[in-house]
Amino acid sequence: MDASVPRNKAQDPILRLQGLSKRFGGLEAVSGFTMTLERGELKGLIGPNGAGKSTLFHLISGLYKPTKGNFFLEKNELTGQTPDKIVAKGIARTFQTVKLLENSSVLESMRTAFFMSYGYKPWDLFFHTKRYRRQEEAFKEKAHEYLSLLGVQDLMDMNGNELAYGLQRKVSIAMTLCLNPKILLLDEPMAGLTHTEKNELTETILRLKERFELSIILVEHDMKVIMNLCETIAVMNQGRLIAEGSGSEIRNNAQVVEAYLGTSDV
Repeated sequence: MDASVPRNKAQDPILRLQGLSKRFGGLEAVSGFTMTLERGELKGLIGPNGAGKSTLFHLISGLYKPTKGNFFLEKNELTGQTPDKIVAKGIARTFQTVKLLENSSVLESMRTAFFMSYGYKPWDLFFHTKRYRRQEEAFKEKAHEYLSLLGVQDLMDMNGNELAYGLQRKVSIAMTLCLNPKILLLDEPMAGLTHTEKNELTETILRLKERFELSIILVEHDMKVIMNLCETIAVMNQGRLIAEGSGSEIRNNAQVVEAYLGTSDV
């Protein structure tokens, strides 16, 4: 599968990470990490357990503040910004563990994401203002559209926590689309899925990327998924970027093989 798409290399990267570091006491989980994400690029991020991949995602999404370094979305520096402000600028993410609202329908879980994107005021909700009613109709249309793209539109009224894990994964991705992102950070979206479900989600990610002109960073342990899906791959080890390149370049990189791939067939 060729996931590459033509991009204007003369354009500035949509995301720039410059020397990001995060220290927890005596442990430096991310160390001097520098990387760019081009517009429309689907970049894989791999590395052994504990390499710092999730910590890096927490830095980009605002859950952690970097000890050193900075990062930019287009021309805007977002270093140290709160998660809601980073989401408002256009960076959304999924998590390794799917958590939908307890005892709530899929539609209600999606509504929380939509609220963050549209910025309701308390009086809009309390008084059901014209603005609220207009945005509520827009939300329902968008929710149906996003769920349809993921093939789960019939689940809108079902309790999200009672769905099979693979379906919850799809709902969580649909929720990120409610945030109107420019960049999507996918944290192990294939975890716990069957081979068939992985193939379906791979096709879905490519379809969403094209439909919404997304730039994507994908953290994933399934190397076949990474090699088939990603245009470029960045490799972390002990908090550092140790290699970056195409699938074939990464596969034949001695440092990567030693640190991560071993002798496995990828």
